[in-house]
Amino acid sequence: MESISSSESKKLVDGPASQSAGPSAINADTKKQKLCVWQQQQIAGLVAEPFRWVAMLCRELNATFVVGVVLVYGLSNGFAGSFFRVVSDYYWKDVQKAQPSAVQLFMGLYYVPWVLKPVWGVLTDVVPVRGYRRRPYFIVAGILGVTAATIVSSAGGLPAVAALVCLVGMTAAVAIADVTIDACIARNSIEKPSLAPDMQSLSGFVSSLGALVGYSTSGIFVHKLGAQGALGIMAIPALLLILLGFVIFELKTNQVSEKHKVWDKMGEAIKGMGKTITHPAVWKPSLYMYLSLALSISTHEGQFYWYTDKTAGPAFSQEFIGIIYAIGAMASMIGVLIYHKLLKNLPFRSLLFYAQLLYAVSGMLDLIFVLRWNRKLGIPDYLFVIFEECTSRIISRIRWMPMIVLSTKLCPLGIEGTFFALLMCIDSLGALSSKTGGGIVLHALHVTRTDFRNLWLVVFIRNLLRLSTLCLIFLVPKVDQTDVLLPPDILESSRSFQKEEEESLELAKFSEREEV
Repeated sequence: MESISSSESKKLVDGPASQSAGPSAINADTKKQKLCVWQQQQIAGLVAEPFRWVAMLCRELNATFVVGVVLVYGLSNGFAGSFFRVVSDYYWKDVQKAQPSAVQLFMGLYYVPWVLKPVWGVLTDVVPVRGYRRRPYFIVAGILGVTAATIVSSAGGLPAVAALVCLVGMTAAVAIADVTIDACIARNSIEKPSLAPDMQSLSGFVSSLGALVGYSTSGIFVHKLGAQGALGIMAIPALLLILLGFVIFELKTNQVSEKHKVWDKMGEAIKGMGKTITHPAVWKPSLYMYLSLALSISTHEGQFYWYTDKTAGPAFSQEFIGIIYAIGAMASMIGVLIYHKLLKNLPFRSLLFYAQLLYAVSGMLDLIFVLRWNRKLGIPDYLFVIFEECTSRIISRIRWMPMIVLSTKLCPLGIEGTFFALLMCIDSLGALSSKTGGGIVLHALHVTRTDFRNLWLVVFIRNLLRLSTLCLIFLVPKVDQTDVLLPPDILESSRSFQKEEEESLELAKFSEREEV
């Protein structure tokens, strides 16, 4: 018998083992491939989810409406609002040489156009122009914004009063556009209540995204163009509002019949507003929203002057101020996502209670920073201020969004634009009270352009007032965010008002077909 070589014997020994291992190795590779494919699908699904969500909103609510929300909330409110906040601060500080308490009071006047939102709301609801209720007001807002931005950015040696009028004009342009798109949102929230939180999520997200861009670029433009020149950038969002007025979809009303009924409708709208706002189910949450804003007095200007002071403060540069607010805007977007994914199904009262509690506690971070305790803890100023800004922005967004959803739920059909504007006017009054109260406290405690010794006390008083708001939480209803909040009698009257409006629209469509 021939002897078997060592190599042949190795093959005989290893052969069966290697053959048996072959299928298991193949199975392992297949599992890895399947896992990789599954992971890729999950990532692709996460990336595609926002686009599918927006596509759903376009399908359910009309694409031009979604574009309008993006332009008004994202560009006009988000970008222009954040850009304006930083640039106007530097304008008053460096160009007009104003004291922080005076600027705080000037900022209160910025809210006057927002307080007048019921006026804009009445106009958009019952005073059509050439048969349209919404389109013309976008155009008016755009023209006003372009004019004010051009004057304040190009006129040299502008007196403080004239400058204030122009800056208020810019905020008026944003307010008019805001109340017009709010009317569209309120109507869609009533007609499709299940999408109300989604519309507010879209509004909040694009607003935060716009704010991110505005804050990121504001310091750069102030450094390159100066505060006065940078205000000219505000004309760009206003120009796009004019374009929106020409493209947004809106059914044309019967202009002839509307002219005869306009005063009757205005009277009905005012009567409906009075009946609705005096109902306990409406005035109680409205009062809470006002007080929660008014009691949190604003200390922004005192802190801004301190941020930029080279002696008492951290002496942040223009670019870094913009970066701080830009990072805060990103944090605000995170707050929107947290609300949309985790909190939109919670009851109003529970959510607002814990949000207000966190809001008060987070205010203590400002106190720690002003007292410079962060240095004792070994935390650099730039890291601590970024952490403080992110925390406050996330909590502020979580606190604000359910209040907006609550406001849309309180609007009766037919006068939804007018009534939502009234509720937003109440919020603007709260913000005006906050700014004015902050200015008074800053002045009373002698916080000036160079003296910040009592700034910590102003911040401490503000935090105590935020905590006191928790005692008012009983004014908020114990209902879910998808529930109908209006009482039956108001709903019935609003349905009759809406029925008359729909009949008018049908008549307008019939007249248009007859003309064709």
